[in-house]
Amino acid sequence: MESEPPIETVLQALQALYNNPDKAGKEQASVWLGELQRSVCAWQISDQLLRQQHTLESCYFAAQTMRTKIQYSFHELPTDSHAFLKDSLLEHAGKISGDTQAIIVTQLSLALADLALLMASWKDATLELVQRFGTNVHQLPFLLEVLTVLPEEVNSRSLRLGSNRRSEVMEDLTKASSVVLQLLTACLETCANDPRAQAKVFRCMGSWFALGVVQDDCITHNKLLMAPFQVLVVQDCPSVLHEAATDCICSALYCADDLRKHLQLAEALYHGSLTLQEAYHMTVALEDTDKSINFCRIFTELAESLLEAIVDTPNQGLGDLRILEILLTCVGHHLYEVTEITFNFWYRLSEDLYQRSQDMLTDVFKPYIQRLIIALCHHCQMDTDHEGVPDESDDFGEFRIRVSELIKDVIFVVGSSRCFNQMFENLKSQTSTTSWEVTEASLFVMSAVAKNLLPEENEIVPEVVNAILSIPDTAHVSVRHTSVRLFGELSEWIEKHPEFLDPVLQFLLRGLQDPKLATVAANSLQSISTTCREKMIDHFQGLLQIVQAIDSFNLSSEAAIGLLKGTATILGRLPCDKVGDGLTQLCSYQLLPLNKIIATDNNKPKQGSTDDPTIWLDRLAAIFRHTNPTVTNGTSHPCLAAIQEVWPVLSQACEKYQADIRIVERCCRCIRFAIRCLGKSSASLLNPLVSQMITLYQVHQHSCFLYLGSILVDEYGMEAACQPGLLNMLQAFCVPTFKILEEHNGLRNHPDTVDDLFRLCLRFVQRATLPYLECAMAKPILCCAIAACSLDHRDANASVMKYLTDFLSCATRKEDKDDFAAKQTLVKALLTEHGQALVNALVNGCIFSLPTFMTVDIGEVIYELMVIDRPVFCKWLETMLKSLQTESSGGAVTATHKQLTDFHKALTSAENVKQVSNALRDFARLFR
Repeated sequence: MESEPPIETVLQALQALYNNPDKAGKEQASVWLGELQRSVCAWQISDQLLRQQHTLESCYFAAQTMRTKIQYSFHELPTDSHAFLKDSLLEHAGKISGDTQAIIVTQLSLALADLALLMASWKDATLELVQRFGTNVHQLPFLLEVLTVLPEEVNSRSLRLGSNRRSEVMEDLTKASSVVLQLLTACLETCANDPRAQAKVFRCMGSWFALGVVQDDCITHNKLLMAPFQVLVVQDCPSVLHEAATDCICSALYCADDLRKHLQLAEALYHGSLTLQEAYHMTVALEDTDKSINFCRIFTELAESLLEAIVDTPNQGLGDLRILEILLTCVGHHLYEVTEITFNFWYRLSEDLYQRSQDMLTDVFKPYIQRLIIALCHHCQMDTDHEGVPDESDDFGEFRIRVSELIKDVIFVVGSSRCFNQMFENLKSQTSTTSWEVTEASLFVMSAVAKNLLPEENEIVPEVVNAILSIPDTAHVSVRHTSVRLFGELSEWIEKHPEFLDPVLQFLLRGLQDPKLATVAANSLQSISTTCREKMIDHFQGLLQIVQAIDSFNLSSEAAIGLLKGTATILGRLPCDKVGDGLTQLCSYQLLPLNKIIATDNNKPKQGSTDDPTIWLDRLAAIFRHTNPTVTNGTSHPCLAAIQEVWPVLSQACEKYQADIRIVERCCRCIRFAIRCLGKSSASLLNPLVSQMITLYQVHQHSCFLYLGSILVDEYGMEAACQPGLLNMLQAFCVPTFKILEEHNGLRNHPDTVDDLFRLCLRFVQRATLPYLECAMAKPILCCAIAACSLDHRDANASVMKYLTDFLSCATRKEDKDDFAAKQTLVKALLTEHGQALVNALVNGCIFSLPTFMTVDIGEVIYELMVIDRPVFCKWLETMLKSLQTESSGGAVTATHKQLTDFHKALTSAENVKQVSNALRDFARLFR
């Protein structure tokens, strides 16, 4: 937008956006207003709209625009205009009344809060806001809103305050906290009969607690701290106030997590929380679920905050184990949604106990974990009138999955065998009148711990297995479903007890023929086939018959692939002369329907339909992936003939469906596993495959071709005769790849291409180092890697960094003495030209673009640069740091000269990758 539009034009666009019934008109107005918000003139326009207050929509648009401009485009304003912006916002805020819409109040509050954080010259902003708006009762709601969002915005990623400015702000807020608490205390006294106003006070107080800027000596003796507890025990406390008080207490408990720093606060909150037990029981009696959930959140947060004391000094002081009793009371709530709130505490407790590994300490908590598991078993019971098998996709099914994961985490405290035995005793004690859901829930818990049992166990498990084998077909289908699943979990035990293999297989085969049990039976059959593969050799022909009839069973596609995986695993254990025929048979069952589909005229089959080739491609991929026969050197590969029969079909599929990325990806995946299966024996496929890949990639830049190319380089890159052809393939790939990556936002729009390109280049560095460094593409690929250093896609960036690390290590790794000097010369020549740009990109990416966890990968690249030539790297880094802007747009010092010097010293003197990564991480905080 080149010039500022008349205010009337803006109002017309807003009218069209909100009130025009014409959809095209709405879209056009939305696009135009979006461009306006991104333009520099949006500052002036939004200020005018707020002054004129034409409509609710115009005021909201103006307030929201002002907020986003401050948040994302504050750099557009010259420093001398900051004070004018501040005065303008304060003036607008002063006009807020009880009639002003809440959404406008919130946006203006955020705008003012963000400005106070960014504008370094605005000293004591909090105190000024309190003085300006704290004496007018009509402006108190706005003041409370500003004071609520101000602490919340301190750690906003979009503001990027930097650690220096953030420290200043934290110091100012800590200093102002006593004044804010006085204000909140006064507000609470004057609004004793106004639940909504009280809720605003609690939300504000919670916000200050969450940031950790409330000083203990200011709050622990202040009646304000007990106020939220007092409203929570009132039976008819309004929901909005109940939730706000709960959030406030939870924020305070989170703040008190550091007991050494906040002991007084923790003790006060501990005693306050204990007063809520009776109120919780009343919500349970009244079936007020929302309030029960609120109380459970408080009790859980209390337990998490005091976890260290609970484990260090159980039943002493703040290590009071009554807290666990209260939590178990919540676990016993009739609704699983309440129970689930406590899960994170049990995870943390089990992790702490596991790390300490002290039997006496673990024994203290054993009774609590036993009660937890019993309660969880009860919660996992399905409704008596439930029909069919357990549904893992609904809310209750997902809850049961989380229960299973939690039990696996905590089971070491009580012991898997003991739990398994306890559940079996439950089963044995049940009578003919016992509901089926009780039996099923016990079996479900047993399946959660089955993998943790010692495979040599000989007392309880044989009884359990025999009991399950005797379950009649008339039993509830859910009981049979969970029993079948349990056998899959017991596969390691069955492997050590082969006498049970045949009856278990018969049981699973019966399940396979039941449409409701087929999928879970197939999954268990896969688990047993994979684990007991040596003992399943004699059953291979039977499995082949099952695979041949696989589509007659009611199986999910994942379960069908699982069966093929198990069968292929056993195939690889057959004598070598039997493998080829077995693989040919397995493949033939997939090739017949695939050939029929390819022969049709349909080039765009519907996903999941009967004519979708991906069904059969996925199955072939599973077969090739898991067929791993032992091949003696000098003998022909037993799978070669079968795969040579499959190759023409895969080639035809690639050709026919070349425009369909979904199908082409499956073809490439299938070919990849076929090549991995054959290894060097796939040489006959190399030339036709590379030729076809190059041809198709010129038309359709599917990144899976790049990935498949990396597989070929991995297998054949060290073969001198293959290197020229592979390098030609690389060059053919790079031309169209660079073209799409050089488009506007090309790297960000094509992360898969970046990922697969640098996987391919990495394989060349690892397998054909010198030929690659000598080829013409090495330089443009390095330039592309430099451009991709700031790409915040996790996998793509990791591939780029891994490539750069290995590329640079070519100049220091002396594994191949004959070629080392040549490699070193080539790498150093490229760095002479591009080293400075690389250092700039790495450091800039680290501090401006990438999340903290990616720092380690960048650290590895920088460390390799220093290993090559530390003095030169020192100069590159110094040049880079001198170019950095060390003052924010708000006037705050981002990095002092000393901090820059300290970083330079820390980085250039680092002796390992960890030290480099730590220095980068600490430095990046200055800019975030």
